[in-house]
Amino acid sequence: MSTYDLATLHREGPFVLPVDDWDRASADIRSRWEATLGALPPPMGPRHEVLDVTRMSDHERITLRYRTSDGDLVPARLLVPLGDRSGAGVMALHPTVASGKDDVATAEGRDGRRYGLDLVRRGHVVLAPDTITAGERVVPGSEPYHTAGFVAAHPKLSPMGKIAADHRQGVSVLAAWPGVDPARIGAIGHSLGGYNAWFLATIDPRIAAVVSSCGYATFAGDADLHHWGTRDWFSHFPRLSALLEQGTVPFEFHEVMALVAPRPMFSWVAMADQYFPNWLDSTRGLEQVRRLYERLGRADDFVTWVGHGPHDFPPHVAETAYRFLDHHLAGPSSEGDGRRD
Repeated sequence: MSTYDLATLHREGPFVLPVDDWDRASADIRSRWEATLGALPPPMGPRHEVLDVTRMSDHERITLRYRTSDGDLVPARLLVPLGDRSGAGVMALHPTVASGKDDVATAEGRDGRRYGLDLVRRGHVVLAPDTITAGERVVPGSEPYHTAGFVAAHPKLSPMGKIAADHRQGVSVLAAWPGVDPARIGAIGHSLGGYNAWFLATIDPRIAAVVSSCGYATFAGDADLHHWGTRDWFSHFPRLSALLEQGTVPFEFHEVMALVAPRPMFSWVAMADQYFPNWLDSTRGLEQVRRLYERLGRADDFVTWVGHGPHDFPPHVAETAYRFLDHHLAGPSSEGDGRRD
């Protein structure tokens, strides 16, 4: 597998994407990316069981569990509007919080994190699952977001690969739900949920539009050597640590993000993000992704906002992101500005 020199990335920043030879380049990138994700459980038809239905003031909150091909049951909240529906579905992927799905899908979630609840109120059917090590999937006797047990039991599958595969299975459940157009499925998330949203889109072409808040950063400029490798709590891609110790990486994240092209994507980058402080190098990578969208004739479909503030999804950014999803998930009978307030 080809690798990049980490010192060169730190010195020169994200490299130029080969936009004029993208078919060949993207196949090579995908091969390196999929090898890092690991041996993904294959997709299967949607299978779920409903555990509870609660009628809220403006939507039904359905508590369910859906099955995966490797034998797991993924707890999730499905939010269904009581009023007009857009016909679209959205995967609402939670950030790093012990409560998991409830942070984005219930009123008990934190400010700036209730995007699942916000989107059902805009007419979208929303599915918010728990990732491994979060919410109802915390292993008894362990702590939230401690992946050592998973890594030991699954040497050929990274935690991020498992999460992406579980989310892909969630798309199958959402796409089959009555009233949801399977051609209009979006994904949104903040932080962990932000990169999970576009990670999902790289392996599932059914994702038609993506919103990522504080969910993208490059290796370039990142002082935390093992940020994406093996750590004493949440390890994203354990196999990366051996390469990182040698001063190499198998990909840079802007080229992986480019695998989402030409599907619409909105990315919010905060300049005072304490977890991703290398925002300047990251935006240079995003500019390379924009150049690819431009080369593909879809420049307007890739939107980056960079602004002051910490690792957060502030209301003015969230509102713009929601409008982005509204517009790009709109059906043929609901053109215009795409709003469904």
